[in-house]
Amino acid sequence: MITAYHRPRSIQEALKLIGRPVPRTVPLGGGTVISHGQPEAVEVVDLQALELNQIIRRGNTLEAGATATLEELRGHGDCPAALKTALRLEAPLNLRNMATLAGCIVTCDGRSTVATTLLALDARLTVMRPKVETMSLGEFLPMRARDLNGLLITAFEMFLGAKLAFDYAARTPADKPIVAVALARWPSGRTRLAVGGYGSAPTLAMDGTEAEGLEVAARNAFQDASDSWGSADYRMDVAATLSRRCLSRLGP
Repeated sequence: MITAYHRPRSIQEALKLIGRPVPRTVPLGGGTVISHGQPEAVEVVDLQALELNQIIRRGNTLEAGATATLEELRGHGDCPAALKTALRLEAPLNLRNMATLAGCIVTCDGRSTVATTLLALDARLTVMRPKVETMSLGEFLPMRARDLNGLLITAFEMFLGAKLAFDYAARTPADKPIVAVALARWPSGRTRLAVGGYGSAPTLAMDGTEAEGLEVAARNAFQDASDSWGSADYRMDVAATLSRRCLSRLGP
């Protein structure tokens, strides 16, 4: 239950509100999750006035503000095609027009196509608590199981110089994936494979200097991934196939 609403005019004011030990106070972006109701009383800090929704290319890096919506990022001219596909699958259009990038990452589970793709790209987050820090998405995702009070995400950065491919398998074309695979390869040969479709967060299956062992890595990531949507054996086989497809799309 939302018990109070705040709309700060500065990041410092927002951090002061979010950093209070009591009452529990959380950032509010698009409101697509928190509007469904909370089991406990919370106060919300609306971030709309803080201008954290800019999307800017800086050289080979695309910087997206934390409150940029999924659809704004999808519509940006420098957004990679594979990431556009992942953004489209994350939510229907009406929700993409409301849901923010930070909100998506904070609340996502392992079936998030956006988180899977950004994990492959080794996306970086800029956070404040109140000191400014930079961390990888791979570092941030496990933190969500702990208390995030006092932490404010301000921006995401992704490297545009890497080739990126994404593929998935789902029960219907519009459904969340049972298996999702994102593969990124840097000019140096560095190759990162991220897989999704199961659990509380996507998994980094491989981060190496080349793609050797890609299919084995994809299979290993789903060894214990059985649930009501699919068996581990099914996911292992599909992940190997999808990773091979992604590799072929990256070309030589």
